[in-house]
Amino acid sequence: MFAIIQAAGWPIWPLLFASILAVAFIIERTFALRRSVVVPEGLLQNVVAEYRQNGISAETITRLAAHSPLGRVLAAGLRNVRGTREGMREAIEEAGSGVGHELERFLTSLGTIASIAPLMGLFGTIVGMIEIFGAQSPATANPQQLAHGISMALYNAGFGILIAVPAMIFYRYFRARVDSLIIEMEQQAVKLVDLVHGQRIG
Repeated sequence: MFAIIQAAGWPIWPLLFASILAVAFIIERTFALRRSVVVPEGLLQNVVAEYRQNGISAETITRLAAHSPLGRVLAAGLRNVRGTREGMREAIEEAGSGVGHELERFLTSLGTIASIAPLMGLFGTIVGMIEIFGAQSPATANPQQLAHGISMALYNAGFGILIAVPAMIFYRYFRARVDSLIIEMEQQAVKLVDLVHGQRIG
């Protein structure tokens, strides 16, 4: 591996740094976007049951907001439970917007890496080509310098593509997962509004 890095030359170092960042973002988002973390099973039912039995206290709302992203959205609705249905929906939508922004954390950076990695590889290819042509002259030819330039060009181009492909795959996967989780949170929040206000009306 070290021999490949040496052959690729100094342009490989930004690519290595980008690959480390991409792996870190992928690992972090894989754990952060688990359904059990974002939309815990049975949370809505527990909240509704507690509301019907004991009402909702400030301490309960604070604990719920710290529980999970879904808990934060539900807590925002419960803070406005004494208001109108529309007011409760607006509070939920506002909290949901903030939660959605947090779920998208690092995704822009991951998408940027997926986009620029091939360009960084192309830059390394250009540097390698410059070395190839710079080593050649009508009087002398340096086979070793020629081989080094070709290695630099090919390794950087290949490594740039190698980084970009999985980064783009995970970027699109995480975007779709965030959209799915946001829709599920919205559905559960709407259920909370209907259940709470339905109880009050009935």
